[in-house]
Parts: sequence; C-alpha cells; structure tokens
Amino acid sequence: MKKLVLFGAGKIGRSFIGQLFAQAGYEVVFIDIDENVINELNAKKKYKVVIKSNTPDQTILVQNVRGVLGTQKEKVVSELVSCDIAAVSVGQRGLTAIIPIIAKSILERYKLASKPLDIIIAENMRNADEFIFNELSQHVENNFPLKDWVGLVETSIGKMVPIMSESDTQKDPLLVYAEPYNTLILDKKAFKNPIPEIDGLAPKENIKAWVDRKSYIHNFGHAAVVYAGHVYQSEQKYIYEALSNPAVKSFALKAMKQSADILAEKYPGVFTKDDLYNHVYDLISRFENKALKDSIYRVGCDLKRKLSNNDRIISPMLDGLRSGLPVDYIMMVFAFGFCFDAKDEQGQRSASDEDFTRFLNNNGLENTIKNVLMLDTKEIMDSIVKESSKEK
Repeated sequence: MKKLVLFGAGKIGRSFIGQLFAQAGYEVVFIDIDENVINELNAKKKYKVVIKSNTPDQTILVQNVRGVLGTQKEKVVSELVSCDIAAVSVGQRGLTAIIPIIAKSILERYKLASKPLDIIIAENMRNADEFIFNELSQHVENNFPLKDWVGLVETSIGKMVPIMSESDTQKDPLLVYAEPYNTLILDKKAFKNPIPEIDGLAPKENIKAWVDRKSYIHNFGHAAVVYAGHVYQSEQKYIYEALSNPAVKSFALKAMKQSADILAEKYPGVFTKDDLYNHVYDLISRFENKALKDSIYRVGCDLKRKLSNNDRIISPMLDGLRSGLPVDYIMMVFAFGFCFDAKDEQGQRSASDEDFTRFLNNNGLENTIKNVLMLDTKEIMDSIVKESSKEK
C-alpha cells in the first residue's frame, strides 16, 4: 500500500487531502501536535466526513488512517523517509516549525539513494513553494542538490470547510463537515516523481495563475459578500443570509466580475472572461449553500491581513489600477472592510481586529492604510482614499 504523510490533521487535511488519498487506496499518516486527535486516529483508524449541501447529508467513511504526534520527531522522520508522497496543511507558522524535520528526512532519503520527496502544499499562501525552499535551504549544506530532491507542489485550495460547533466536535473529535467540491488544483511542473493518478487531482501548467484565481475571485468574492453584507445588515450570521439580500448579491457579482476582468487581462493565455464569469456564478451558488452555515465572522475577520498588500482585495485593485481597468467596485469592497466588526459565537471580535479598529479610530483612514496596511505609493493611496471616502 502506498503511503501519504500529511502534516496537519485539521479540517482541510481530513476532509480534503486525506480523503482524496485514502479513497485512492493510500495509507494516510497524519502528523499533528493535537494529542487527542492523534489518539483518536490510532484508536479508530477511520473518520467521517459529512458532505453538507442543499440535498440530504452524505457521509464518507475515510479509512486506512493513523497518526503520529508531531513531537515524536524521529518517528516523523521515519515515516517521511518511507513514504511515497507528503503534504502539509498547517499554516505559515506551522510550516516554520516542521521545516527542520522535513529537511532531515530529505537528507536521509538522499543517503539511502531513495527517490525525491514530493510535498503537496495545501496552504492558502502565495509563493509558498519559494518560502519552503528558502527555509529548507537553511538546514542543508550549500552544495546539497535540494532542487533535485524535493518537489514543492503549490496548490489552489478551493474547498470550503466551515467552523463546527463545540457540541459537534465534542461528540466526535474526528468528524468534519465539508461542501461537495473536491477538486485539488496543483502544480503539474513541480513533481519530481510521477503525478499520482487520483480522482480529484487537477494538475495545471501555470499554477501561479490558478493561485491568483483563488485569491482574486474566490477569496475576493468572500470578502465582497461579507463586508457588503455586514454593512447592509450587521445582525446576520451566515454568508447565505447576506446573499439573500438582492442588493448584496448584485454588488458581489459586479465586484467579482470586475476582479475577473483584471485576472483575464493578467493571464490571457490561461483564462477567458467566459471561463471566469462561469466560475463567479458557480462560487455564488456555493456561497449560498445553507447547509454549510459558513459564518460571516469566520470569512471576514483578520482585517489586517485581508485588507493588506498581496492579498484578496489589494492585489486585484493594484493590477486594475496599473492596467487602467475599472476598480470602483473593488475599492468599495475595500472601504466596506473598514466597517467590519462581526462577532463570533461567544459575541467576541478577534483581538487583532479590535487592535485594527482601535488604530483606525485613533489615527484615521489614511494613516491606517499607510502605516498598518503598508501601502506607500502615493498614486495608489490617493485613489484608494478618494474612492473609499465617497458615499455609495
């Protein structure tokens, strides 16, 4: 049996990467620092993924799984040395922690004259391959042929997995909810070994374009819906509720199409406007999935990151400004973001969002854009401030 070693037994790890490989006949070994989850995996050797859509729930039983505690470094190295492929789904801070273990495993595979290690990077992080390669380089000799011994496979993660209630997770710590979408877009050129023949894998020639598609349309569309929806009706909890307002839905569609136009201009050989508009409508339909109960708080919080440079709103805005394409709806999404103060189930805002709003209230919009979001170009600053201050 082939083996996948997967760092991160969280919701994406279990409902997406682990599910795809387990159903294809792989043994899936989860590496995580959550001792309870690891113990449950080793006790049950299986878990359930409940597919939430506008039809009755379906349950997928994922089998051939086990776990290794992340602190057991020698065991983790042993698993990586003997695996067929690896994947990571731990977030940027988590990546930094596991880099030394991955580097040691690559060195061991090299000593054994084994095969290179392909690593699927299941992170919502731009240029994740460059980040990991640079980090790995710090843990090997300068003359080590790292490029030949690790395949860093970027992905575009489009699957939506909502936050589950505490009562649900207490009943079954391994249970996870997810939408039906199950396509993993990944970098065709990055593999050092043959690409696994697994249903759901969608290798692409230009992965950067597809990563941008996720950011410019999916992530941006989320922002357009929740930030506009919160301005219209701040008491609403879920994305589908916001989209039940025709004004919010119409605004989100216009904003997403504007971003799609910019993306089509940026990658003319990869996307057409028709392709991207169809993706926009499909996403809106997925956002309206009531069964997911995806919260406005979850999708909109973390303002400093989501409103900053190189993220879902500013990136298409800057590209649009530079190419002379319309960006007024995108700028409105940006402006609405500064009004966002949704709360979680306990009635609390995130600490970072509280800090962001406090700085905004004390120092004003322009200072916040310049000193918190680090947008220093005067031409862009003037455009943003001018558009954000208009009454829409």
